[in-house]
Amino acid sequence: MKKILALSFGLLLWIAGPRIVVAQPQLTNIILGHSGGAGLVSDLRRIIEREKIWEKYGLSVKAVYFNSGSVLTQAMAGGNIVASDSDVPAMLNLSISGVADLKLVAVTINRLEHIFVVRKNIVNLEDLKGKRVAVSRLGSASDIVTRMVLRSWKIDPEKEVTYLQAGNTPTRVTALTVGHVDAALVSPEGVHKIIATGCCRVLADLSELPLDYARFGVTVLTSLIRTQRDTVRRMLMAYIEGTYIFKTRSTAVYPVMEESGIKDLTVQKELYDRVAKSLREYPIPESNGVQSALDSLTHPNAKTAKPASLMDTTILEEIKKSGFIDKLYGRTG
Repeated sequence: MKKILALSFGLLLWIAGPRIVVAQPQLTNIILGHSGGAGLVSDLRRIIEREKIWEKYGLSVKAVYFNSGSVLTQAMAGGNIVASDSDVPAMLNLSISGVADLKLVAVTINRLEHIFVVRKNIVNLEDLKGKRVAVSRLGSASDIVTRMVLRSWKIDPEKEVTYLQAGNTPTRVTALTVGHVDAALVSPEGVHKIIATGCCRVLADLSELPLDYARFGVTVLTSLIRTQRDTVRRMLMAYIEGTYIFKTRSTAVYPVMEESGIKDLTVQKELYDRVAKSLREYPIPESNGVQSALDSLTHPNAKTAKPASLMDTTILEEIKKSGFIDKLYGRTG
C-alpha cells in the first residue's frame, strides 16, 4: 500500500510540476506564384514540399497556381505575390515596363524547354503561314516564345498567323487535338498524349536550339531582398537542395509524375532524364540567358534594358562561397 501511495504521489508531482516544452521555431510565411506544366519546375516544387525542405529552412510556403504567366504577373504587380518560380520572361516584362520592382535571383532552367507541335497537315515551316496558333494568353511566356521562334523561322508573328488564347498546356493540347488550332507550344510532359492521338506531330524541340534562355527561375520583389534577405537566402537553399534530390534520387521523382497522370514508365524516364539534365545545380542568373529573354520581348524598353539591372546574384554567390552546394553533392575542397 505504501508503494502504491508513493507511486501515486510521484505521478501527481509529475503532472502538477513544471515540464520542459520544446518550442517549435516559427516559420516565415511566403506566398509563391507559379504557372506552367507539371513536368518542369512544378515537379521540383512538389519534391521540395514532399521532402519537407521548406520547413527545414524555416519557411511556410503557400504556392498559388495561375493558368498563365500574364495572370501571374498581374498578381505580382498588385503585391499579392512576393515571389515566383516559373515564368521568367513575363517577370522581366513586368520589371522593364515599370509595373513592379522585381529582381531575378535564380534561373533554374536556362534554355527553352517547350516542343512546337503541329497538326499533321503542316509539313514544313512555310505551311504555318495563315494558320491558327494557340498560346495561353497574350503577353504570357508561351506567347512571347512562340513569337520569338516564328521570327527565327522568317514568319512574321504579327501578320502571318492568328493567335487563340487557349490557356495552359492541357487546354492547348485539347485545342490542337480537336482541330481548333493548327500549332502550339506544348510542355514536354504533354507531348506523348497528343502524339498518341495521331492528330499531330513534333515540328521542333526547342531545347535543341543552341541558345541560353532564362526560361524558368525565381523572381522576387526587390523589397523582399531589402527587408528579408535571409528569407530569400533560405528559399534559394531550399530550391538548391530540392534540385539535388531531383537530380540524384529519381525514385523520389517518379511518384510525383504518377500523381500528375504520367504512369507510363518509359515516358516517366524520358521526362525525368530531360528535366534532370536541364535543372541547374548552381542556378545563378547569367547575362546571356537574361539577354536572350529580353530579346524575345516586344516591350520597347527591352531594347535598352541591361541584364545586370534586372538580377541580383549576390545571395546565390554567398551560398556557393559558403560551401553549401559542394557539401550537398559530397564534394570536398
